[in-house]
Amino acid sequence: MRSFIPFVSVVAFLLFPAMVISADLQKGLNAFNEGDYETALAECQPLADEGNTEAQFCVGRLYANGFGVAMDDALALKFYGLAAAAGHAEAQYNLGVMHANGWGVQMNEVPAAGFYRLAAEQGFAPAQSALGFSYKHGAGVEKSLVAAFTWFDIAAQRGDYGAASERDDLADSMSPDEIMSAQQSALQWLEGYEGSAMHAGRIE
Repeated sequence: MRSFIPFVSVVAFLLFPAMVISADLQKGLNAFNEGDYETALAECQPLADEGNTEAQFCVGRLYANGFGVAMDDALALKFYGLAAAAGHAEAQYNLGVMHANGWGVQMNEVPAAGFYRLAAEQGFAPAQSALGFSYKHGAGVEKSLVAAFTWFDIAAQRGDYGAASERDDLADSMSPDEIMSAQQSALQWLEGYEGSAMHAGRIE
C-alpha cells in the first residue's frame, strides 16, 4: 500500500443516504474490507463496468494500492474518475491526492484543490482538511489564512483532530477579526450542510 503527502489524517467516513446494495456488491465490499482482494475484484469489476459507483470506487482502490492486482495508476484514475463524476466524495478526494502527488498524472495542485473542494462541499472531513492545507500554503489556490482556518474549523467540528490542531496553530498568525470571520463562515457552512442533511433524511 502506498503512502502519500501526510498533511491530512483520514478520520471520517462518508455519511450518505442508505443505498440499496446488491448482494454481489456487498460481497465484494465485504471481501475488500477482509483483505480478500481477489474476490473483491471478481465481484466489483463487472458492476463497475456496468456503471455502479461504489463498485467503481472499490476497483479504483484496488488498482491505486496494488491490492490483489498490479498497481496501475491509469486504471485507478479511470475508476476513481468514473465514481467521482457520479458524485462519490471519497473518490473525488482520492483523485485530489493523486494529482497532488503526481501519481499517474503530472503533479498539479490546481486540480488537486479542485477535487478536494468537490469532496469537502459534500462533507468529507479529510477533503476539508486537505482544502484547508491548500489555502494555508497557497497550493492550487490563492493563499488565504481565513479560508484555511474556515475549512480546518469545519473539518475539526466533524471529527478531524488533526484539523483542530492546524486551526489552532493558524490562530496565532491571524487577527481577532480574521478569526471571527473564519468562524462565522465555518458556522454558516455547517448550518447549511446540516440543514440539507436533515432535509435529505440523513442521520449523522
